[in-house]
Amino acid sequence: MNVHIIAVGKVKEKYLREGIKEYEKRLLPYCKINTIEVMEEEAPAKALDAFKEALLKKEGERILRALKPHSYKIVLAVEGERHTSESMASKMEKLMLMGVSDFTFIIGGSFGLHSEVKKTADLVLSFSDFTFPHQMMRLILLEQIYRWMKIIKKEPYHR
Repeated sequence: MNVHIIAVGKVKEKYLREGIKEYEKRLLPYCKINTIEVMEEEAPAKALDAFKEALLKKEGERILRALKPHSYKIVLAVEGERHTSESMASKMEKLMLMGVSDFTFIIGGSFGLHSEVKKTADLVLSFSDFTFPHQMMRLILLEQIYRWMKIIKKEPYHR
């Protein structure tokens, strides 16, 4: 199985990079992880809506160029579907049994994702109503993918 993570921006914090590296290592027996970082646009915290839209469009264009056409695309967005770890593992397992072996997860930047990126999704997935820093979301996503693989393989999850 191939897992691609397209994410806006770089992970700056050392503790997050170390956590990401740990889960990438744990996932080696289950899948190949490929992370593609697209450049994040700089913007003031109180950017005008028109400026935010232009920023999202630029980031979105970079994301769309990085997409593989035949990959199953999962966009992470607060308005998406909700799943438990078990139900998402079941969904992933069903997709794999149907022959899907290439998954792309898309994580937006500080202002989210452009609507054109969301339109490409096979699944829009919400982890919570909470807002998470996009850099931290990479670590959370990798932990969940690892958990889904453990559930699918009926292996214990070591804490």
